[in-house]
Amino acid sequence: MGDFLLRRWWLVVVRGVAAILFGIVSLAWPGITVLALVMVFGVYAFVDGVVAVAVALADKVAPSADRWMTGLLGVASLAAGVVAFTLPEITALTLLYLIAAWAVVAGVLQIVVAWRLRKVLSREWLLFVSGGLSVALGLVLFIRPGEGAIALIVTIAAFALLWGVVLTLVGIRLRTIGRRMAAEAELAEGTTAAL
Repeated sequence: MGDFLLRRWWLVVVRGVAAILFGIVSLAWPGITVLALVMVFGVYAFVDGVVAVAVALADKVAPSADRWMTGLLGVASLAAGVVAFTLPEITALTLLYLIAAWAVVAGVLQIVVAWRLRKVLSREWLLFVSGGLSVALGLVLFIRPGEGAIALIVTIAAFALLWGVVLTLVGIRLRTIGRRMAAEAELAEGTTAAL
């Protein structure tokens, strides 16, 4: 998984930026209707899913377990996006449960990825935090579904912003590690060639 994410660090950054944009749009218009929230969430989930599935299918070098994990996260996001587009008149409670289920699944998968990367990244705790925040949001939404649409929108927006920042920082960290490892490998090749 480490090699896969080091080569595809931009995937994590794209997901982070998409989450930040979703959070900003949701906070900018907290009084938007449930239908508008469904559409904004659908776009975010669909883009997130398409990127993850495309990377999982395109990277033939990565171990199959890593590709499956990325693909599974992408399929979960795609499914949430498709449901949001095909059932736009769903009630606020149904939307809440859809988002809660997606957040729990995405969070658990993120924690699994963090666990697998613990030997590669020195700051894998950011991935654990991201996954933990996602699971926590999902559980809170399942436990307290009647808090109101505005509170739901603000909570989801705040979570999306925080999650997006964490994912973006992780992606930048992966890029830095990848470059450092490439430089070390190049130096080692130069040393070996000189001998």
